Amino acid sequence: MKPRLGIYIHIPFCAGKCSYCDFYSLAGCDNMMPEYQKALLAHIAESAPGIKNYEVDSIYFGGGTPSYYGAERIGEVFDLLKRNGNVRLDAEVTVECNPDSMNPEMLKALRQEGVNRLSVGVQATNNDLLKLIGRRHNFQQAVKAFSDARKAGFDNISLDLIYGLPSQTKSDWAETLSRIVELHPEHISCYGLKLEPGTKMYEDYYGSPILPDDDEQADMYSYAAEMLERYGYRQYEISNFSAPGFESRHNLKYWNLDDYMGFGPGAHSCVGSLRYSFVKDLKQYISRVTRKVSIVDEYEKVDPLERAVEYIMLAMRTSRGISREDYVSRCQCDWQPIIRVLRAFAEKGWAEETDGRWHFTVPGFLISNTLIGILLEAQANGRAEYTPWVDRAEEAEKKISLPKGEDELFAEMYEEKTGAHEA
Repeated sequence: MKPRLGIYIHIPFCAGKCSYCDFYSLAGCDNMMPEYQKALLAHIAESAPGIKNYEVDSIYFGGGTPSYYGAERIGEVFDLLKRNGNVRLDAEVTVECNPDSMNPEMLKALRQEGVNRLSVGVQATNNDLLKLIGRRHNFQQAVKAFSDARKAGFDNISLDLIYGLPSQTKSDWAETLSRIVELHPEHISCYGLKLEPGTKMYEDYYGSPILPDDDEQADMYSYAAEMLERYGYRQYEISNFSAPGFESRHNLKYWNLDDYMGFGPGAHSCVGSLRYSFVKDLKQYISRVTRKVSIVDEYEKVDPLERAVEYIMLAMRTSRGISREDYVSRCQCDWQPIIRVLRAFAEKGWAEETDGRWHFTVPGFLISNTLIGILLEAQANGRAEYTPWVDRAEEAEKKISLPKGEDELFAEMYEEKTGAHEA
């Protein structure tokens, strides 16, 4: 039986740049879409021999705004993968969408192509907030887009939200969650606003008292975790909640250290012990693929010790957490220092054991950056010294700071290991 593989396709085009966005995306470059499509298809075709060693069980079109790129182009890419990549019939195929670029015809075309999951960037239900953060839709459009997706046959839809927006109160956030839950999506992602240098919101709001502080964001986060659980959404990763059986298969590949290949400018791949990324420049990507010149920007071979560190960093961000069996087989390390620390975390209410697996509680997730650092120290030293880290963890709890987001975490990992500095 062949191993499983996830595939990520980066679509860097947007109708407009949101004021908080720090992802590699471009507005006003629609004229480059045909050239990019040719380069992307050529890149995938060249990689077909490697892909054929696997069964592809997840495909994720991210961006940028893939729905703005168009169903026809997405379908063409998906068709090529199906022809060359051993795509399983039960594969999870996700397309990121924004409400302003969704319409019934496009949605029907995606569904007919075999796309079976949508990730829709709603972000907020308050129209004033949507306008403030540079979104091109209002909430009424988002509701219609959701309805159109249901009519087109999508029964697996994720809605993305942001909390900690300017002047947003806990009451505002509670109302947002309530209105989203009324739609009954299968999956909800909740991300705390993080101001990134170079973005418009950073220029406008950095250091501003208008923004909720870390403690207020932490309250919003805790409320979301508790409220969504009451409505049947299980928290399976720090920022992600789903109805039973609707966890994002592709998302879990990152946290489980499973193999995935990325295509497009700035896309990352992790295959076996190899990790690499491509140039984060659209023109360079197109030119190099066309000229058959290397597009690799960063490349490294991950040694077993680094893999052990990553296992702790990533697995403890999920509700599944870690077990003795997984830890020993993956890390080849002594379990005793880790279990001593986890038991001490449990006494503080930061972690718990469920069916033989250890994971953080909601209070533990809030200080997970500190707690994971303590686990890594225990792993490296082969022992657990209680006194120093107890003080550090309790201090972190008093000065709550939000867990690192997905992109922030992976960027940090790459910077530490390769010296790369990602946007």
